[in-house]
Amino acid sequence: MQIIEQFTDLTPVNVVFSFLDVLLVWYVIYKTLTLIKGTKAVQLLKGIFVIIIAKIATEIFGLNTLDWLLEEIIDWGFLAIIIIFQPEIRRALEQLGRGKLFQRTTNQQDEEQTRLIEAMKKSVSYMAKRRIGALISIEKETGLTEYIETGIKMNADMSSELLINIFIPNTPLHDGAVIMQKDKITAAACYLPLSESAFISKELGTRHRAALGLSEVTDAIVIIVSEETGAISIAFDGKIDRNLTIDEFTVKLRKLWFGSEQESNLNLASKLNWGGKKNG
Repeated sequence: MQIIEQFTDLTPVNVVFSFLDVLLVWYVIYKTLTLIKGTKAVQLLKGIFVIIIAKIATEIFGLNTLDWLLEEIIDWGFLAIIIIFQPEIRRALEQLGRGKLFQRTTNQQDEEQTRLIEAMKKSVSYMAKRRIGALISIEKETGLTEYIETGIKMNADMSSELLINIFIPNTPLHDGAVIMQKDKITAAACYLPLSESAFISKELGTRHRAALGLSEVTDAIVIIVSEETGAISIAFDGKIDRNLTIDEFTVKLRKLWFGSEQESNLNLASKLNWGGKKNG
């Protein structure tokens, strides 16, 4: 009866408010997913969906014992969610307090992406020419918290000068990997898992094995500059592209980090034509 009353009471004003109500709910869900994107909370969220689907299946097939167990997990799930997602909840409240809950405009995002690519290009080019060994990991969907904890936390804005300075030989942070999250250098001197693949070339050293190892277990982008040859490589999805030119490196990094190869080529071509240079 209540549902029938709701349908019979659909005045234009009620329709507008109902529509706004649905939009607000979707916006909250969207912002929640945006905040947890790039953290391990994404994997935990998938686990929650699995539990919900399993609960529905147990009711359909009459698996009473398993149904009772899942019901107990769900009953205590709210408290568990608060504990598990505590960092994301805190970050959301901080952004709400600072008035930064709305996303930046597309132009601001494009400018920031270009700044990050150019900073990475400049630092990698500098280190490659001087044969300064480097290992840089960029977090994507899979969180890298467990590897960040093995290093020295920095939480610094990304810049070519800082990145170069980290890998200068005989400095406290040069040995190990840098891990980036979005536009931040989150940590340095981090330990990455070494690949155990038997098909890795004998020419590759520890840096390349660590880069491949991380790319095998996460979706991170890993950049390597060889200390012996100055060669630039990128590891992703368990594969490694070696001996890249600085232009090839820039195109591939933009494609993996931000967008499609076609957009990358167009952006790179426009920069080359405007600047009149091929190497940064």
